[in-house]
Amino acid sequence: MLTLHINIFMESLKQYIHQAFTFTGIDGNLSEWGTRGVFLIAIFIITYLTSRIFQHAIIPLIHKITIRTKATWDDYLFNGRVMKCFRRLIPPIIWYLLLPFVFPDMPKVLFFLLKTCYVYLIVVILILINAFFHSLYEISNEHEMLKNRPLKGIYQMMNLISMGIGIILIISTLFDKDATSILTGLGASAAILMLIFKDSILGLVAGVQLSANDMLRPGDWITMPKHGANGFVTEVSLTTVKVRNFDQTITTIPPYILVSDSFQNWRGMWEVKGRRIKRSINIDMTTIHFCSEEEKTKFLSKGWIDKESAAKPLVNLYAFRYYTTLYLKSNANINQNLMLMVRQLQPTSEGLPIEIYCFTHTTEWLPYEKIQAEIFDYLLAILPEFGLQIFQRPAGSDLNGSTFSQNEPTFIQK
Repeated sequence: MLTLHINIFMESLKQYIHQAFTFTGIDGNLSEWGTRGVFLIAIFIITYLTSRIFQHAIIPLIHKITIRTKATWDDYLFNGRVMKCFRRLIPPIIWYLLLPFVFPDMPKVLFFLLKTCYVYLIVVILILINAFFHSLYEISNEHEMLKNRPLKGIYQMMNLISMGIGIILIISTLFDKDATSILTGLGASAAILMLIFKDSILGLVAGVQLSANDMLRPGDWITMPKHGANGFVTEVSLTTVKVRNFDQTITTIPPYILVSDSFQNWRGMWEVKGRRIKRSINIDMTTIHFCSEEEKTKFLSKGWIDKESAAKPLVNLYAFRYYTTLYLKSNANINQNLMLMVRQLQPTSEGLPIEIYCFTHTTEWLPYEKIQAEIFDYLLAILPEFGLQIFQRPAGSDLNGSTFSQNEPTFIQK
């Protein structure tokens, strides 16, 4: 019924304009083309006014509504970029609806114009879908459960699928072919398409696996020496994973390599709030001996050993390990809830390694290095109190018998 009324109105308007041209002395084909020109100008004016009304009235109204709501997802879903894409839908829709009234007796021209409008509409819808997926990605980055998931590759793949469907629809429109027949033709060349989009397909599968198994998140510190990666993950996309290394270089790794190969993720270090110290001191084995009674009395008076240890034959290395354990347990920078031990490793030609194994409270690099250095500074300084020495290869001064004063500075004479 509405279409019938519009047709009657347009015919009446067309006759009125035609009579106006006839009244001015213009008749025949000129009057007919003049009427079409007036209709085209009217269509463009309607398109312009509708776009302006949508931009200056509808969009601000939607923004006011989204601001007043408590939810934040609508702020991203109806942001300026998405609403601008919505505004681009207005011209092809109006032209597609009103052009048949301008060229009712010119089917070829009308067919070409409607086909152009249809293609234009598909392109604008694809741009809108792209903006929509971009907004979804921003929403997921703000969501507490989704912000650490590598979802960018999934959104890119969905956008790629929509682009493929849009291209098929455009081709079917331009060549007057059924979309199903085009899909059948593409199925016959599936092997070629899989070869072309191999990285994208593998990236999609790898992205799903990385997300489902929670193997990788943006912001994770990963190390993958085989590919020169040692830093923080900055982006996980459909075809690449970007890692900013500590030397400020950027390493790009295909996502499927992260699934098929092994890499080290340091996220657990932040989750348990402890960073491991695992370093050894090499003891000169010739300085290891049983403690005398004087040494036992000294160690016991300073609280470096307990009475039970002093009551039996005591090795100075045992006293040092016992004292080191007490020192670490009393250190406020060491996480006492995680493993802590002082152990011997296999003796080597470089001496007997005594390994310090513990975790700091902080996970930040600079404070961690400071704590580790302070611990070993202290242990190296107190080691001679137990009658022990560090194993160190002889230097040139050791071999030629020369020594330098530790208290007086040495000057170079010119």
